[in-house]
Amino acid sequence: MPYQRCPAKTFIQDSGHVTAGRSVFNHCQIVGETAKELIARMPSAIRCALFPKGSELIAASHDIGKVSPYFVEKIRRNCTNGIDGIPPNESIDPVTEKQWGGHAGVSQITANKLNAPLYVPEILGQHHGFSPALGGLRFDDEIFGGALWHQEREALVSALKQHFSVEWPPVDSVPQARVLAGLTSVADWVGSGEFFEDPNRPWEENISPALDSAGFTKPSYRSDLSFQDVFGFAPRPAQQAFIDQVQSPGVYLLEAPMGLGKTEAALYAAYRMLDQGRATGIYFALPTQLTSNKIYERFNRFLEGILAENCPHRSLLLHGQAWLLETEMGEEGQPGGAWFNHAKRGLLAPFAVGTVDQALMAAMNVKHGFVRAFGLAGKVVILDEVHTYDAYTGTLLDALVDLLRSLHCTVIILTATLSRERRQVLLACFPQRDDYPLVTAVPQDQSFTEVPVSSPTGQPVAIQVVEDGQVAVEEALRRAMQGQQVLWIENTVNEAQQRFLDVAARATELGIHCGLLHSRFTPDHRQEIEDHWVSLFGRDGWPDRRNTGRILIGTQVLEQSLDIDADFMLSRFAPTDMLLQRLGRLWRHPDTPRPDTAVCEAWMLAPGVDEAVADPSKSFGGTAFVYSPYVLCRSLEVWQERSSVLLPDDIRTLIGQTYIERAESGHMATWLHELDHGTRWRKGRKALGQLARVTLSDAGNTLPEQKAQTRYSDAESCDVLLLRGLEISSDSQKSKVTLLDGQLVHLPWRRNSLTKRSWRTLSATLMKQVVSVRIQDAPSALPLTVLERFGLQNCFYLGNPDHDEALLRIGIVDENGRVTDVGGLPAHDKHALNYRKDLGYRLIKQ
Repeated sequence: MPYQRCPAKTFIQDSGHVTAGRSVFNHCQIVGETAKELIARMPSAIRCALFPKGSELIAASHDIGKVSPYFVEKIRRNCTNGIDGIPPNESIDPVTEKQWGGHAGVSQITANKLNAPLYVPEILGQHHGFSPALGGLRFDDEIFGGALWHQEREALVSALKQHFSVEWPPVDSVPQARVLAGLTSVADWVGSGEFFEDPNRPWEENISPALDSAGFTKPSYRSDLSFQDVFGFAPRPAQQAFIDQVQSPGVYLLEAPMGLGKTEAALYAAYRMLDQGRATGIYFALPTQLTSNKIYERFNRFLEGILAENCPHRSLLLHGQAWLLETEMGEEGQPGGAWFNHAKRGLLAPFAVGTVDQALMAAMNVKHGFVRAFGLAGKVVILDEVHTYDAYTGTLLDALVDLLRSLHCTVIILTATLSRERRQVLLACFPQRDDYPLVTAVPQDQSFTEVPVSSPTGQPVAIQVVEDGQVAVEEALRRAMQGQQVLWIENTVNEAQQRFLDVAARATELGIHCGLLHSRFTPDHRQEIEDHWVSLFGRDGWPDRRNTGRILIGTQVLEQSLDIDADFMLSRFAPTDMLLQRLGRLWRHPDTPRPDTAVCEAWMLAPGVDEAVADPSKSFGGTAFVYSPYVLCRSLEVWQERSSVLLPDDIRTLIGQTYIERAESGHMATWLHELDHGTRWRKGRKALGQLARVTLSDAGNTLPEQKAQTRYSDAESCDVLLLRGLEISSDSQKSKVTLLDGQLVHLPWRRNSLTKRSWRTLSATLMKQVVSVRIQDAPSALPLTVLERFGLQNCFYLGNPDHDEALLRIGIVDENGRVTDVGGLPAHDKHALNYRKDLGYRLIKQ
């Protein structure tokens, strides 16, 4: 069949009938022109460095493999009445396409035969996220149509070269190949969107509107703003010293104590790079998904100050899911697509706050890792609160920083606690100084510079290590009775929930307010809790601070990126880095009003050193599954004899004592071996390092995202949709969905029942009912056919079972908080599940 007649898509008419959509040639033209325009919208320095002349031809050629008998037959069978002029081919079973990765695999084999430059065939083969398993297949095998169909694919490539007046571009490196692969996928998504669906409408004038609609508009800024213009106060010496060093792309490290304003220094340095046209945007990478939503508010306030009045991105800052609602990204970015989730799509936005895990996957052989690389290219990437403990993800983080250098990024690393050894590896240089605070600058293609800055006056903190949890409870209640604001940090959600249950009943009897904050609340409930409690413990709560004592219990979310100020703190024991970070929430501001009885003191709940070293899993409990037993024992050795610390003066000493390498024997040698080599439950840091190999043509399988372990304590997780009710309404061809607040919404089964905007709005509403939990704590999985019967594929990405991806789980919550399956039966085969607005999602062991 001539390539001009080969269909690339189907098209759903208003009547619901499915017909053939655009041709392969037409679709390839659209995607190539979309890629060309995407490149043109980038700053010239980034454009010239990363996108060689002819890059659009790579994107345009992604679907040349659709010129094959298997794909044509698949399209024909998906059309309501077939395709005129294309007879059925009953000898073909399109399902067998999976064996060679479908049309993407054919594209790769064809490009190889046509002697496309190094990396280009793999880019074409991976444009759906996975490397196709091609085995020993050849370009002219009968399953691909033999030599005649190959000639048509070759003719299509020639036509594309003529259309764009370019040849294949050279690709110089793996990082550049990853960016070009990301460009190809994103251009394909946009080029498959609503602007190009109708094959009877002209497409040429829709390239720019489609990219605008997808959010790829070039930002504009208010020029020459000072630090004080942006933040309302003059920079401190450490902030100014850091800002002075950030003059070009490169890697910049700011080591300074908690509360010194590292975030503001990083953001202003980022603004200067943007204003000078040396960056494409900002990605603010937070340590974990546990991090507070409050950092989003701080980031938005910053953007509101620097963006020009006519900048279209101002409208996307109004609420957290505006990017989802206001932008149309086409195929993969539509509701039900793998990239509709804002945590992923944020990487493609000019400005985003997200997790470091999403950024780490840009350097890993993980599904659509190269899309993340494209999204980060040329940006200011701020890695917030990097710790020495990140040695578990150290190889991954090192690979990411190395990749970002190659992508002409400005990498800003913020830390309060980093050892010299970690600095050396992370920055790829040999630091000489141990001053604190310290700025280390490694500009692109230049030698590094270390700049010590003046240290603030030290704050002494009294330390007490206690073993008896009940004694700690009594002390927390006693302090709160005196009017103190008490912060209690646990290391797991289960422990935080149990502690809250232990404390809350007695606190209520005593007139003490008690709250709980962790990651297993629905987004709406978590936002409500954060708004209330972070305000009370922050500056906004000063007028009410003396009214009553309070106890706020939570997990690591309380140690990161929050401007909260406690009078007294209790913490489950953790590695030294995390303990120091937590102490940064204690007596944070000198002018905070406090009761006369308050003293700057923290209690740490920990076992004795000897019993911890002998059996850390038993002694530390759940903490030993979050943090390495070896590092916990090393940290406990450092803290057990401490009665006080002086911050920030003691930070370097405490970190050095914890992480300096030493020979081990006995039990400690065992725990060190587990850290390096892993256990049956989790990978060691050496295995994690192997995942960081940056390659497009890795011989192993591409990992699904939820299997891409990025840290020592990672466990495979899945999303749980929590509802009050879910019923099928066959008469109306809809599902009746009752939300947790009792609101009733209808989920149509057919795509053409709602507009694209309405689907995005409905999907965003349902996403607010989702909690992410470990797979072993989730409700039992429903068959994919059942989920599709409810129409959930129209709003959620349900995964690809062929690639071992997790499916969405469903939990129905009754008025007592009990979670059942959709039929009212127990949702878990071993334990009871529960969800309450004050406690969050719980697994109750029977």
